[in-house]
Amino acid sequence: MSGLSGQVVVEQGAFRLDVEIEVAAGEVVAVLGPNGAGKSTLLRAVAGLTPMTGGRLSLGTVVVDHPAADVLVAPGERRIGLVFQDYRLFPHLSVLDNLAFGLRSSGVSKAESRRRAGVWVTRLGLDDLAHRKPATLSGGQAQRVALGRALAADPVAMLLDEPLAALDAGTRLDVRSWLREHLTDVGGPTLLVTHDPLDALVLADRIVVLEGGSVTQQGEPWEVARRPATRYVARLLGINLLPGTAAGGEVALDGGGALHVADDADHHGHVLVAVRPSAISLHAAEPEGSARNVWRGVVDGVEPIGDRVRVTVSGAPTVIVDVTPGAVADLRLTRGTELWLSAKATELDVYPA
Repeated sequence: MSGLSGQVVVEQGAFRLDVEIEVAAGEVVAVLGPNGAGKSTLLRAVAGLTPMTGGRLSLGTVVVDHPAADVLVAPGERRIGLVFQDYRLFPHLSVLDNLAFGLRSSGVSKAESRRRAGVWVTRLGLDDLAHRKPATLSGGQAQRVALGRALAADPVAMLLDEPLAALDAGTRLDVRSWLREHLTDVGGPTLLVTHDPLDALVLADRIVVLEGGSVTQQGEPWEVARRPATRYVARLLGINLLPGTAAGGEVALDGGGALHVADDADHHGHVLVAVRPSAISLHAAEPEGSARNVWRGVVDGVEPIGDRVRVTVSGAPTVIVDVTPGAVADLRLTRGTELWLSAKATELDVYPA
């Protein structure tokens, strides 16, 4: 199997997608980005469903789209497996025949396609469902069938468009683990489009962030999670990202206020300061102790998130803070509550902007 590489340029009205993409054989790359960033356009261009207006795209040694050279390989000839969030299973076909569909479409006989599809039925744990119709399946089961249909056709690459978005939280957890296991069956490159950072962190070997049609950050999941490069990525991951200028062990923040940081010799010039919401403490009165960063703020919002409560506090800087429900009661946190905040210098992650 070979990889996916090239420059994808698609112009649609005032919007322009211009992305350098490279996915190695056997690698899973997740594409994250806000609505309108160009994620689906990128996926459709790679699939051949949206012709590129510029650039050059290759699958292995085969150029599949090169507008300047008048090269455009049809979607059906690219041998790409597609998995959509709404499954798109054929309602009149059984699970087995849905899995065999791609093989039949490529000219494989009915008997041979069903035999090869049967292998995947077993590999994916679908034996008990083989003769059922899609309408009788749960969301998780349908998604497994959709993935199996793509894999059974022996694709050279896989494209997954929000594959878990239609599932409830409990089912998503199970299918996410199952999907990670079976993506290793793909010998070629896999491109995964998702809005969910957890999907990207769990399923991907590498993350690419699109904003406004361009790549704003890419790297291994731990890299992106620890050091977000833009406010969008920071918000998505639930991290405070504070740009500023470092000098003498202190960062003067662009939005007002200043923070003392550790290891001042390593930080000079324009930097980003990443602070986990759980690393900030809230206090009813000015705190005493070892924290070098103390400032005043006013509560803007209080929102439950799982077993924690996320509090937005305006100040210099404005931050989000995660606390327990007990702390909300003790501090009487409501919109307009005045309080103090503190953070240890050692809890701040500082890196070049």
